[in-house]
This record gives sequence, C-alpha cells and structure tokens, in this order.
Amino acid sequence: MKKIISVVGTRPNFMKISPIYKAFQKYQDHIVHMICHTGQHFDKNMSDYFLRDLDIPEPDYNLGVGSASHAMQTAKIMMEFEKVCLKENPDLITVVGDVNSTLACALVATKIGIRVAHIEAGLRSFDRTMPEEINRILTDQLSDFLFVTEQSGLDNLNNEGIDINKIFFVGNIMIDSLIHNLPKIKKSNILNKLKLKKKEFILLTMHRPNNVDNQHNLKNILNILNSVQEKIKIIYSIHPRSAERIKQFGLEKTVERMANFVRTEPLKYIDFLNLTLNCKAVITDSGGIQEETTFLGVPCITIRENTERPVTVTKGTNLIVGSDKEKIMKALNKVLKNKWKKGSIPELWHGKTAERIVKVLRNEYFN
Repeated sequence: MKKIISVVGTRPNFMKISPIYKAFQKYQDHIVHMICHTGQHFDKNMSDYFLRDLDIPEPDYNLGVGSASHAMQTAKIMMEFEKVCLKENPDLITVVGDVNSTLACALVATKIGIRVAHIEAGLRSFDRTMPEEINRILTDQLSDFLFVTEQSGLDNLNNEGIDINKIFFVGNIMIDSLIHNLPKIKKSNILNKLKLKKKEFILLTMHRPNNVDNQHNLKNILNILNSVQEKIKIIYSIHPRSAERIKQFGLEKTVERMANFVRTEPLKYIDFLNLTLNCKAVITDSGGIQEETTFLGVPCITIRENTERPVTVTKGTNLIVGSDKEKIMKALNKVLKNKWKKGSIPELWHGKTAERIVKVLRNEYFN
C-alpha cells in the first residue's frame, strides 16, 4: 500500500486536485490518497462551496496558515507541513500550480527524502518580478515527476536541463474539472440572481499585485474600466485584497460613480464558470481563467504584460493587452463587433489529464 498526499493552498488548487482525487479513488486497494490544505487562502464559506461543488471530502489536514508576507507564509507552511510528513511518511506528495504552498511543500518533502510530483510544470512568464514565477522555477527543479499542460512547458523544461525521463505531457487538469462540472455549470441560476442577460456583460477578475497593490496602476486600470463600462456592463468578482486596496487608496468613489460597474463577492466555482460561459468577454489578470476561456471559446482580454500560458494566445481566445488603454479599447471594440478570433482547444485538453497522471504514478509504483 502506497501513501500519497496532495497539497492545496488556494481556491484554484481545489479545482486541480479534484480530478486527481477522483482518479486515485479507483485504486484504493493500492493507494492511500490524502489531501492537505495549507490554509494559504482560507474562507470557511468559500471552502465549503468548493468542496461541495467539486465533490471532494474535507481535507485530511488543514494547516490554517493564513495570510502573511511571502517569506513568513512560506516558512509557516514548511514548519507545519513537515509535521504532517513526519507523521504520515508518504511515498509521494503532489503539488499543483505556482503558489507559495507549492514551493514550500516541495521543499519540505525533498529535504526529508519524499518524492514530489508537480502538476502544471514548465509554465514560464519569464518575469521574475512575479512571485509565482520563482515558485514555478524552483518547484520544477525539486520535482521527480513533472506533469506538463502545453508544448511551451516541454520546451522550457528542456531548455532548463531537466531530465527528460521526469517529464510527462498529460494535458490540462483544470479542464478535467471544467468538463466534469459542465452540466452543473449550465444549470446555475447566477444570471437570474444578478439580473443579467447572456452576452450582454463583461466579466472581470483582477488580483495580481502589479495591478492592485500599486496605487498608480490600480487608478489607471479603473479609469480604463470606466470607459469600458460606458459601452457594456461589467461584473467584477472582486478578490478580497483588491477590495482592500480600492479602499486603502481612496478609490471607492471612483468605483461608485460607475453606474454600469457591478461588484460581487468572490463567486462559487460553478457560478463563476456559468458567468464565464455566458459573458461577452472576460477581462482578467488570472492564469487559470485564460485556460478556461480558451476551452469555452470565450474572448479573453488579459491585463498583464505577459502570460505563462502562451498556448491560450497562439491557439486559444486570449489576447495580452497590459494596461494600455488604446489596446484594451481596441480589443473591446472587436468583441462588441463580434470580430474576435475563434481559437481552438489545445492538444490533450479534453478531460483525461488526471487519468494520465495516475497511470504514470501507477506504472512507477506498481509495475
């Protein structure tokens, strides 16, 4: 009997671990699979919603680390996760994405001789001012199994000298969750709740430090969004830190003056994806949403200077515009005139990623 611990740290991590949890359930006679939530992001109501929406159990461990600086948070996670590893003595841990929990738990496991599998390995923005980029690079250097979502990931890992025998092109785990939950997503009543009509609103997410933690940048983006909302309604699923920064920088009146700009609390996974499916376009600085919009064929306007998911641009529906007003308004006009590129679904993004990952691990441990 082998023991595997999967680590989640933030809400998007639940979507990535859910398909893995279901895939491991088929092999309970051979694998004990546990979930450890570091508590890097924790909101009791949101966590309950995610567990219910994604059909996964309460985590076996919740470390309750909470918010802190990058250094303090990483250190706290390492201290608490080491206790879990010493108690459970797993054969492998799986980490996903690029958050502080990803790197912290990979470091702990490696130092005490536990193998590490990294899901979403090889993604690179080539922007080391992003904390996530540091987490990606270092986690990949530590990992024994690197599960890749797109061709750029293979290229990046090859360029960095990672042993090719550790690398596996498996597809996109986020799309597994999306496909599995699509029937529930389509049944959501969030449009009625928010009194929205299909294709008559823009969905906005914005939480990256460069956009919201810098007063000048945040004010500039809000001024651009003011021009956008004069043309079409904006629904902003607001991140708690973004809400705090708007208040801290004295920008609440700027937002309140936008008659066509509607803020909501962070939405449940099912409801958010229903809005994604039914909006005219998404404006975002999120990585995962670039992937979901590409799969759903929804126009995506990314307010960043780069992306670690270039396939969403080269094959998908994503366009990188930064915080340039002219580029954003030009993109919006294309959306409103229905002249957006159609895009296509990238290779292996069809809901079987978790099965491929578990097959690799089964072959390693049981053959």
